[in-house]
Amino acid sequence: MSTLRIYDTATRSQRDFEPIRPGHASIYLCGATPQAQPHIGHLRSGVAFDILRRWLLAQGYDVALVRNVTDIDDKILTKAAENNRPWWEWVSTYEREFTKAYNTLGVLPPSVEPRATGFVTQMVDYMQRLIDAGFAYPANGSVYFDVTAWTKAEGSDYGSLSGNKVEEMEQGEGEDSAKRGPQDFALWKAAKPGEPSWPTPWGNGRPGWHLECSAMSTYYLGSNFDIHCGGLDLQFPHHENEIAQSHAAGDKFANYWMHNHWVTMSGEKMSKSLGNVLSIPNMLELVRPVELRYYLGSAHYRSVLEYSETALTEAAAGYRRIEDFLAHFDDLELGEWTQGFEEAMNDDIAVPKALAEIHTTVRAGNKALAAGKEAEARTLAGQVRAMAHVLGFDPLEWEDGAQASGADAALDALVQAELERRTQARADKDFATADAVRDRLAAAGITITDTPDGPTWSLAQR
Repeated sequence: MSTLRIYDTATRSQRDFEPIRPGHASIYLCGATPQAQPHIGHLRSGVAFDILRRWLLAQGYDVALVRNVTDIDDKILTKAAENNRPWWEWVSTYEREFTKAYNTLGVLPPSVEPRATGFVTQMVDYMQRLIDAGFAYPANGSVYFDVTAWTKAEGSDYGSLSGNKVEEMEQGEGEDSAKRGPQDFALWKAAKPGEPSWPTPWGNGRPGWHLECSAMSTYYLGSNFDIHCGGLDLQFPHHENEIAQSHAAGDKFANYWMHNHWVTMSGEKMSKSLGNVLSIPNMLELVRPVELRYYLGSAHYRSVLEYSETALTEAAAGYRRIEDFLAHFDDLELGEWTQGFEEAMNDDIAVPKALAEIHTTVRAGNKALAAGKEAEARTLAGQVRAMAHVLGFDPLEWEDGAQASGADAALDALVQAELERRTQARADKDFATADAVRDRLAAAGITITDTPDGPTWSLAQR
């Protein structure tokens, strides 16, 4: 059996995966900052590291995966204020949308999904450790990490993850006269009028972006854990600063760093500012959820995934070739993956090579069927199922999900018609009709949320 090798961003090399505890893998994944609808750029990270997790599980590891939610952030506060909504309602609305998107694409739920606002106590402890060590300082109600002090300390490796030079670094926090140096970054931000805040020994305020992840990851996984994952855009400043504050506090932190590349469109990284956001509901008008998952996971996680509708439909056709082959067999059990598949997955989760192995096996299976070799074809089909299972798109496991997706679509069409009726009634100032629609939907267990993009609905928790 080959050994899993991971490309470690910190060392810029492939390394054998050697877990801290034999048989156990601990993973921290930087999750969502729910400020708007999730798009496929957000979900690529979820799918990529879900495949990593599934491969570790398939090899017999006990996997603990922590995926956080940044539920307090400048962008969240700005968006909520622009739309005259409470910040906590705004972030909760879009957190549900992210959860729905993860579930729709078959991403396994994390072992735990902590929110930043629930870890202020741990952040205060972390800041006190850094202040006591001489690597942080309070100023005007905020607390800052002292980059200069850390770079002069023995064992400092600041800048090594991203390759940036300290004197050229921009933290992206704007001008701040309270800082001792321009490279310093905020661990804690002093309260501003009208913003949410929490008490600390240095004044009321809210968490800095970088501190929250060190606090949450080490709380659940310990001061030293196996793998830290996230998007390439987080390499600096977020992950660089996580390493700095964690090492400065005395924590060994992550042993491996894995970064997925972007989804691009016309050569540009997908972002809201570029106006090329492709939301999950829009994508599901073109392909089924399992086909979208297949597409998002099809490129190597460290490679750019260039979006086009043609590429999406070609990926969907590739998935259907697997689905059509397996449809020939009743009561088909999972077999064993091929050696080629195992070697591909152990080569830094090389999904393109793994998919090539699946399709090679499908072609061999179809050839066996054509020759009337039923037993041979069934064996090959079991292998295909085993490999598709690891990648999270086994067609036989998605049958119920496909049916549920169809039911969801039918329900959505009915609810949308009611929402349009309510919107028109409100425009006509016929509030009695609008309220009657809302009450009828509520009685059916459907919650309406009004957003700047129009009303959305969700099933109430029972």
